[in-house]
Amino acid sequence: MLSRATALLVCACVVGQVSAQTFKRLGGCPKLGCLFPPDQTDFLAGQFFDIRLEVHAPINGSEVFNGGVPDEKFTLCIQSGKGPCQSATKFFSVKEPALEKWTFSYYEDLFAQDSKTPTTVNVAAKAYRGLALTKPGKYQAKLKYYGGRETVANWVVREPATRRKAKNVLFFIGDGMTQAMITAARLIAHKSINGHYQSLMQMDQMDNLGHQMTHSLDSFITDSANSATSLYTGKKASVSALNVYADSSVNSFDDAKIETIAELFRRRIGGPVGMVSTAVIADATPAALCAHTRDRNQFPQIIQEYLLGAASVNGTIPWPTSCDGPDVVFGGGAENFIAGPTSPGGTDYYKAFQAKGYNVVYNNTGLQAVKNDKKVLGIFSKSNMAKWIDRKIYPANLRNQKNSPTGDGTDAVDQPGLKEMTLKAIDVLQTRQKKKNTGWFMMSEAASIDKMMHVLDYDRALGELLELDDTIRASIAHLKKIGEYENTLIVVTADHGHGFDVFGGADTKYLAAQTDSRKKRNAIGVYESSGLSGYTVAPGSLPNNDTIVFGSEGPNFPVQWNPRYTYAAGFGANPDHREGYAINTTNPRLPAKPDATGDNQVNPSDQPDGFFVEGTLPGDQPQGVHSLQDVSVFANGPGSEAFRGVYNSVDIFFKIADALALGSNSRHH
Repeated sequence: MLSRATALLVCACVVGQVSAQTFKRLGGCPKLGCLFPPDQTDFLAGQFFDIRLEVHAPINGSEVFNGGVPDEKFTLCIQSGKGPCQSATKFFSVKEPALEKWTFSYYEDLFAQDSKTPTTVNVAAKAYRGLALTKPGKYQAKLKYYGGRETVANWVVREPATRRKAKNVLFFIGDGMTQAMITAARLIAHKSINGHYQSLMQMDQMDNLGHQMTHSLDSFITDSANSATSLYTGKKASVSALNVYADSSVNSFDDAKIETIAELFRRRIGGPVGMVSTAVIADATPAALCAHTRDRNQFPQIIQEYLLGAASVNGTIPWPTSCDGPDVVFGGGAENFIAGPTSPGGTDYYKAFQAKGYNVVYNNTGLQAVKNDKKVLGIFSKSNMAKWIDRKIYPANLRNQKNSPTGDGTDAVDQPGLKEMTLKAIDVLQTRQKKKNTGWFMMSEAASIDKMMHVLDYDRALGELLELDDTIRASIAHLKKIGEYENTLIVVTADHGHGFDVFGGADTKYLAAQTDSRKKRNAIGVYESSGLSGYTVAPGSLPNNDTIVFGSEGPNFPVQWNPRYTYAAGFGANPDHREGYAINTTNPRLPAKPDATGDNQVNPSDQPDGFFVEGTLPGDQPQGVHSLQDVSVFANGPGSEAFRGVYNSVDIFFKIADALALGSNSRHH
């Protein structure tokens, strides 16, 4: 949820956050001279990037300087090791870019925001496009301005791997998934006897375990855009930014770009690329594979960039690489493909993809039938795809949605799940790589772990997590069947966390029967009173007055999702809401709703038998938010041993790139 970040804006610029401050001129820019990529940036040898320079001259506020006139004669030099600092034009053998000018405004702090007294800043800027550093080692970039002031960025080009270990990469992302959620999913889906589990999650059985830190460039809490940018580029970014360093200009598509793992795989190896998600396919996690924009919400333009590349959306600004039309694009978000007001120029993107050689499918039946030899676009619903619980346990919830991907107003009732999409994607990619034997790269996202955690719908979130685990298990079996398991690096992680955990059990029948809110809390059992999971009790062993809803997926899923005795869970970052620990059988939760003033209050129709829980967030936040905690990384296959230990989120990119030997071995810049 980003409504507070939106409130920081006075113009169309992004205002970042830094240590000890809520608001700032520009994230990652502590001085009046801004240099991106910033200090402490690591590069893969040969990875493309842009440089953005800005010199700021605040007209008012605490940093007012030079009468609001920015220095237009600033210079940039690059130093390799202990060598001389050469002008950027000489070092990179490029022409000096044109000078750009603009003005933006921001609030210095909450007091300035309350009093509506923004600070205005005049800017002089330049951008060097499509650069690369191929010689491993240390570099310094030095921006000089205002007659002696200097901003210095220390860069490192890591020594690249020279031997390719993995032919294929299958990269699973459980959006927002933490170890506490995995633990809770295991609790409700795997039988235990006297504290001993009789079966385990597939993630529990992976060969290598690590943990990654998720901090962003200019805030310690990330969203899915900048966290995915770290995973896919090895670079820290700002909230809402996809593979760019957020600048202060109005244009969301002119920021300094960074080459992604998918673009590198396409450019260096030439193999097929796939993206699979249960979200809108232009949402942040899949979009970060191929798109470059400061604003993750530019869905139509992101779709356009998938197909036609960055230059198609940013006009004359060059960018030397692209995903070149991913071979597999599976997910939701039909509203961005259907010709109409949300499509650039009213373009019918189904037809546009077909014109580029794609087969297009709209449901699971079509997905299973489509041939594997051509590129495939599969869009299975408007908005996000149906949740596992609604598809498998409460299928009536798929009715009356009018979310057909064709736009005909019918219901999207024949939707595939993550497993069906992933297995089909493997087959398409495997078929398409055979001619050149290049191998393939695919990202598969269980998006609604995060989306359901945001609305405090823990049951649906855990259903999505169990579907992810089932998909990993099925993918391993399928890779073994087709003879590719030993060739495939499988990585499973999250982009960020939520502060979720289980702290006891709950007797939902007793809770609902109480009329006093405080007495309702007596239904929560802690320590020895927490009891055991009621989710995996065999059929017929429950009292007749308990509701049993049987699943249809066999092992590794709960036998029923609506027992009397449930887990009691929660997290600290939440709006005012009620909690009754009972599953919502008709639809995902909506814990809070805005009143006439825009302040979010308890939703009267949510968990009506529950007790009141006071929120911990500002009133403009209707949902829970992300947390700081590290997230787990699981890995199997060639190169997977590198994923042990504790490391930064950016290291995921370098570990995958090294397994594929994507770095340049050239010894010149």
